[in-house]
Amino acid sequence: MHGDLATWIERHAAFTPAKDALRFDGHGIGYGELACRIARFGGMLREVGVEAGDCVAWLGHNHPHMLALLFACARLRALLVPLNWRFAAPEHAQVLADCRPVALVAEARFVDTIEHTRARSSTAKCISFGTHAAGWIDGDDLLRDADDAPGVESDAGDAPVLICYTSGSTGAPKGVVLSQEALAWNAVNSTHMHDLSRADRILTTLPLFHVGGLCIQTLPALHAGATVILHPKFDAADTLDAIARERITLTVLVPAQLDMLVAHAAWAHADLTSLRCVSTGSMVVPQRNFTALHARGVPLIQVYGATETSPIASYILTDDARRKAGSAGKAALHCSVRVVGSDGGAAAAGVSGEIVVRGPNVMNGYWQAPQATASAMAGAWFRTGDIGHFDDEGFLWVDGRSKDMIISGGENIYPAEIENVLAESPDIAEVAVLGRPDAKWGEIVVAVVVPRTDRTLAMRDVLALLEGRIARFKHPRDVIFVRELPRSALGKVRKDELRRIARGDATARATTEIGG
Repeated sequence: MHGDLATWIERHAAFTPAKDALRFDGHGIGYGELACRIARFGGMLREVGVEAGDCVAWLGHNHPHMLALLFACARLRALLVPLNWRFAAPEHAQVLADCRPVALVAEARFVDTIEHTRARSSTAKCISFGTHAAGWIDGDDLLRDADDAPGVESDAGDAPVLICYTSGSTGAPKGVVLSQEALAWNAVNSTHMHDLSRADRILTTLPLFHVGGLCIQTLPALHAGATVILHPKFDAADTLDAIARERITLTVLVPAQLDMLVAHAAWAHADLTSLRCVSTGSMVVPQRNFTALHARGVPLIQVYGATETSPIASYILTDDARRKAGSAGKAALHCSVRVVGSDGGAAAAGVSGEIVVRGPNVMNGYWQAPQATASAMAGAWFRTGDIGHFDDEGFLWVDGRSKDMIISGGENIYPAEIENVLAESPDIAEVAVLGRPDAKWGEIVVAVVVPRTDRTLAMRDVLALLEGRIARFKHPRDVIFVRELPRSALGKVRKDELRRIARGDATARATTEIGG
């Protein structure tokens, strides 16, 4: 397969140069104009020293600049690293220290956020748009003076082009490396999932620093020659307005977003007639989401996967959306999915086991982390750590996670990351972090804390320890104080008892003080 991203936009520009590839802030950007921007961005990156194999970091809300940077990196055989704008400074510092970008490109609103971090942890050439901050190169000036990057002469679809950082089970972020070919095969899988064509109009509100926002529909739409309506951030009212005004045919919304839409005053009379379907994923989807969408005549289809699978590994088609609501469907058209038991053999229908994935959409590995890569792979199979089963019709159902990851509002949160910060406090003897089921967010973060002897802590004291250290969306929504963590006879923390404590079972709690 010819998986070279660098050719996608210019090929469509040759056929339909005036057709909108993107619509942003009320303005259209045609395929021809986008192709010119990509060439100019490639020249800009080359001007500041970016070469094949180098990393380029982007910090900003959803913006056409980020997509232009990705395709420009493909032309140069470089790698784009989209930074999570919700991260706290220490988290950004970890990522920059790990990938060591040659160039850091930021929206003006994020220059102050990243300035101190990049000055301490990065030697990257810093480029900003919309500001003339000291130490930063004006991106508009640089683009205006840059020559176009040369066109692509040979296929390099297997070249890595994207690094998406996801927190690891040890708390340290890991960079998932995805090749141009992986993104291309993912686009083909999405095309099959959505019956995607160049006639579609895609609304993107999920952040592009996640593969959910970037790769479930946005890149596949550009691969197909469709139009992407890009919003900087999600807003319920703006989303409902755009669906009607822009005649949106496809969009991806995680359960928390769906809940916000349904709760909005405009939901009942919103014009959804243009929608062919809505895609969702990132967690076990509540039945109420299916009920609400199907009641409005819009099929809600579920996708399953991980950052490491680009992310589309399995999905359900609209034909089965109502009959199999809640299922993750069947393996993607160009992907294999198995459920395996503890012996590594395939589990029978109805029997739960670990979900493993193999295909050209699977990651190259974790950035400069061969041991982590080896532990995540079983030969060519990626071990998801998720537990699921196939029913007697071959449909996949996700039962839960063998890993301790919490998914809250579509964001992946790893307990170890929070535990490591709280454990530094001299007032805390032990701490365990886990998720509690929540009607709005899917799960919320709960910290179970053992204060040191003769120390009195309130919830506000614990939360203060995390302020400025980790992103706010990872902060616990509840802190439960106990005299000791429940342990087995061998000293291992009993997760079942912890979950009972997190649910608020009074017989399992020994509260010292809860405030805040």
